[in-house]
Amino acid sequence: MENMENNSIKDNKGYIVVEQNSRNQLIILYADDRACAMTGLTNEELLATDPTRVINGLEMVPVRLDDDHELWILDTAQNRMQRISKLEQMNIALEDALKAAEAANQAKSSFLSNMSHDIRTPMNAIVGMTSIGLSHIDEKSRVQDCLQKIQTASTHLMSLVNDVLDMSRIDSGRITLSEEEFSLADMVHDITIIIRPQAAQKNQSFHMEIGQIYEEQLLGDPLRLRQILVNIIGNAIKYTQTEGNIHVKISQHLEETGSPRESETDTVWLDFLCKDNGIGMSEEFLTKIFLPFERVSNTTISKIEGTGLGMAIVKNILDRMNGKIEVESKEGKGSVFRVSIPIHIASQDQKTLALPKGETVLIVEEKDDRAEQIAGFLQEGGLEPIRIKSGLDAVTWLTEAQYEDRMPCAMLLGQELPDIPILEMAAHVRQLAGQDFPIILVSEGDWAQIEYRAERVGVNAFVPCPLFKSRLFAILSDLIGNGHSDKKTHAGKKIDYSKYRVLLVEDNELNREIAIELLSLIGIQVEEAENGARAVEIFKASPEQYFDLIFMDIQMPVMNGYEATRQIRSMSRQDAKDIWIVAMTANAFVEDIRLSREAGMNEHLSKPVDVERLQEILRTRLK
Repeated sequence: MENMENNSIKDNKGYIVVEQNSRNQLIILYADDRACAMTGLTNEELLATDPTRVINGLEMVPVRLDDDHELWILDTAQNRMQRISKLEQMNIALEDALKAAEAANQAKSSFLSNMSHDIRTPMNAIVGMTSIGLSHIDEKSRVQDCLQKIQTASTHLMSLVNDVLDMSRIDSGRITLSEEEFSLADMVHDITIIIRPQAAQKNQSFHMEIGQIYEEQLLGDPLRLRQILVNIIGNAIKYTQTEGNIHVKISQHLEETGSPRESETDTVWLDFLCKDNGIGMSEEFLTKIFLPFERVSNTTISKIEGTGLGMAIVKNILDRMNGKIEVESKEGKGSVFRVSIPIHIASQDQKTLALPKGETVLIVEEKDDRAEQIAGFLQEGGLEPIRIKSGLDAVTWLTEAQYEDRMPCAMLLGQELPDIPILEMAAHVRQLAGQDFPIILVSEGDWAQIEYRAERVGVNAFVPCPLFKSRLFAILSDLIGNGHSDKKTHAGKKIDYSKYRVLLVEDNELNREIAIELLSLIGIQVEEAENGARAVEIFKASPEQYFDLIFMDIQMPVMNGYEATRQIRSMSRQDAKDIWIVAMTANAFVEDIRLSREAGMNEHLSKPVDVERLQEILRTRLK
């Protein structure tokens, strides 16, 4: 830009070459177009004119070429003033750039100072607790306590590293957005699984509400969307006191009235609200909340650890998505974040769910808002809801309904009742109504933790909250829409992992040992390969359906995980196309996840391996 400005200034000047002849007369040998325009003469007229006359009213700077020739540079007073003005503007811009660079350097210096503290804090815990554990190796409870603290510190250290590396990729322009089909219900469920335990640790009241949803199947980048929402909700939990309140609402709106399917753009706006009653932010800090390395207060004072990069990452991703974010906050009162993101609707065939129109469904739920939401969904599906608040009243109602032959087609059981534990209630209903009566648990709880006990008392299925209509209808359709067939479809059975075999592809011996131990603890048979080429050989030599799952490292000698996956997928055998291949790798960025999927992998498990995430993948695939 500076060169263009300089060229513009130069082009506004006129140039003539003047010669002094043997009679000491000055004659013009050459004149450019600009000189002609400035003097108002044609080129022929200018060459025939005394040069001393043509410079009247103009500024002239002579440049000696040799003894007889000079270059005269012509300029106007107006041009000179414009040139000075432009130079002043350039100087101001340079000063602003210098100040911005100095501020950025100051922020980075402050960031490095804080990060030195933040990184050393979990590192100190890891090193210290390791030493304590080793010195008390025979005391099981003491060692267990040390290991739990090491695990907590390690998780926090990983979050610090991930934020720094993610911001680095954004600054270098290496971040890209995908457009793939995804389920909004699945994404929200994943976010809830991540966030709810964090709120539970601080005894916070965490409530996630689902508002008006027009389309659940969307086209976009679910990983980046999840990163945005988890970052904002995670900050709300971090900066809200113990036993504080956090409210999250997810909904959609349209730019035009009518169905989104009828709009020209096939786009809906995903709206996200996060409200807390935490420590809040000052007006001064709100002006720089999206700047990198900024935090609401110094870590050494507030005891709240973090990189100060989370909101900068959120803002950068939202800008790339053409999204919007607004923040309201008051110190000591809390904060409200509002995000709106335009997302394309996935084109898909609408599935017709078999629901028995006009049938009664019993809702046993203490919470009014949850009961109203469930009832609204049932009415949209053509069913008749009946709501009862307490367990004993529900048992009484069912007893009368059975006697009068007006039993509902299913019962939706809420998370808590005022008079009886939920699973005890389910056991009473199962004994009363018999084995064929569908009992569905609608809960915010972790199904994996209560699955065994719920099955034992007769729960047929589980619908996770926040509640989406599609999930509720799908389970109702499976249980009551097809003649009450296969009542155990969604409740599942206890998985016997000993009959499954996985191929572990890992070049690092220590990492291989850790993975084998984690898998062996739950009974899975493990065979191993030290690189991608060896994995291809082992799979090719095995009988069809011999392996149930492959865990694949990415960066390996001889052949990397991407190429090994492609070669396995290209084999002319059915199990090569069907087998789940899970990336188990230190390549943890969203772009790395995308590359693994493009290579043909089904899932991505980042190192260090999260045991709960590993078990979730195994449950999903092997159930």
